[in-house]
Amino acid sequence: MGCWKVFFSFSKKGGCILSWFQENENEGNQLHSEDGDENEAQATKQQSLAAKMQQVKNYVWDPEKREFLGRSGQSWSLILFFYLLFYTFLAGMFALCMYTMLLTISPYIPTYRDRVSPPGVMIRPYTSTFAFNFNVSQRSTWVSYVDSLHHFLQAYNDSIQDEKNMNCTPGQYFIQEGAEDKEKKACQFKRSFLGNCSGLHDPTFGYSTGQPCVLLKMNRIVGFHPGNGEPVKVNCHVQKGNKSDLKSVGFYPEAGTFDLRYYPYYGKLTHVNYTSPLVAVHFTEVKKNRAMVVECQLKGKNIQNNITNDRFVGRVLFTLNIGG
Repeated sequence: MGCWKVFFSFSKKGGCILSWFQENENEGNQLHSEDGDENEAQATKQQSLAAKMQQVKNYVWDPEKREFLGRSGQSWSLILFFYLLFYTFLAGMFALCMYTMLLTISPYIPTYRDRVSPPGVMIRPYTSTFAFNFNVSQRSTWVSYVDSLHHFLQAYNDSIQDEKNMNCTPGQYFIQEGAEDKEKKACQFKRSFLGNCSGLHDPTFGYSTGQPCVLLKMNRIVGFHPGNGEPVKVNCHVQKGNKSDLKSVGFYPEAGTFDLRYYPYYGKLTHVNYTSPLVAVHFTEVKKNRAMVVECQLKGKNIQNNITNDRFVGRVLFTLNIGG
């Protein structure tokens, strides 16, 4: 009876062992099958990639059909010829439109002058910050202003004005009739008109003594008649700061006005030697070491100086701070 138990036990174990070997064999076969599938898929992928590359090469250049990018040489020639004619036609139409438009526009007189804003005001010496900060005892702080003024006033030298321009009657507009392309004469504005701010008597324009000069220039507008028959005056005051810090201001020419004889302006093509009139502001008595914002305004008919969003139309603002 015990032997049968042993046999039965052995048989049972043997069956388990056999079953285990079969399972391992099946798993091994499955792994070999999966490896084969992966290799086959990779080979197929490589073949597919090679086929695509060959298709691209054939598309770029097909030696059998002798086609480039899917088109023959004759087809490409026809396409290029079409686009050449098409863009040539467009360029010709554009040139014709531009030529027709330019025939209606005068190079001497602007077509639409009713939308031109009133004249603005600029200052010399020019500073990007519109601030004059210098110390009288330190030459390096103000010499750049002096050099800028000398350079700017070279065109106003008396000898040049006598040679190129004519002496006109003050107090009235210098109207010049004739064809619009006829060269116009210009009135003299001599450097000596600026008196103590001319740089002729004081080469430092007052900067070495704490009495600086600032030049005002009205922007040019073709055909503009400022003042409607009356000279445009200049007025300067402290816009921000203690008003008593600016005690005395002088103007050159003496009246502190832009005389009518320099207007109207006829444009740079015909008014070749035109030199813009200037008004020099001489700050003769300013409290030292006090920064102040100075506003210089144009006063006259058809002049605007109260546009809040543009501080250069009819006026100019700058900071003045003179150190002792």
